Amino acid sequence: LKAHEVRAVINFAAETHVDRSIASPLPFYETNIMGTAVLLEQVRRYVSTLGSEESGDFRFVHISTDEVYGSLGPDDRAFSEASPYRPNSPYAASKAASDHLVRAVRETYGLGAIITNCSNNYGPLQYPEKLIPLVVNKALRRESLPIYGDGLQRRDWLYVGDHCSALRLVLETGRPGETYNIGGGAELTNLAVVKHICGLLDRKSPRPDGTPYESQIAFVNDRPGHDRRYAVDSSKLRVELGWEPAHSFAAGIERTLDWYLA
Repeated sequence: LKAHEVRAVINFAAETHVDRSIASPLPFYETNIMGTAVLLEQVRRYVSTLGSEESGDFRFVHISTDEVYGSLGPDDRAFSEASPYRPNSPYAASKAASDHLVRAVRETYGLGAIITNCSNNYGPLQYPEKLIPLVVNKALRRESLPIYGDGLQRRDWLYVGDHCSALRLVLETGRPGETYNIGGGAELTNLAVVKHICGLLDRKSPRPDGTPYESQIAFVNDRPGHDRRYAVDSSKLRVELGWEPAHSFAAGIERTLDWYLA
């Protein structure tokens, strides 16, 4: 921090895979809670050595998740920044705890911290155990495409490039002490996402035998504590900072699939 005269820290670092948090929660607590605590403490000490103008301009942007809010019913309004925290998995609980640490340091020491809570990201280069890369890779290997339960769990999908554009805007013009929700405005069931990918693969990389990729779908037992629905209200970010996602789900997923096929 001192050597590079850092003016901002953006904390993306996290263990994020819910299945792994269920099987082995301690690494999630260590990384997401204690890791954030270490960053905050070092930043707090560093900012205390700066002049008043530099310390006032310093920003700590903490990247969190909509999962801290828990699960929505089918007709509930989307999560807002005022929604209560109700995490339902070890992953979500660890991220909720880290959000509270950021808030506490912000309130106690006056750190110029901002929290963002995003919906499900997708795009090129995503870690392969996540739903979309998992489905694409398994489909191309002619393996079964596992879907938890009935596949009707709903998620708001956000193209990674749109997430990054929102974060740049928050870093540049966001108000210290605020929380901003970032969603793609594309609420779909897991089953619909998988079927959409299958349809794109049928067109772009058809199986030699002509069988549709949907034939590889296999329903498996649901995971414990599986939240039924997430939806994110990004109106605060849109109204205050003028952000809009540039990619519809159809455009973003096609761009993503083209990257995998290439």
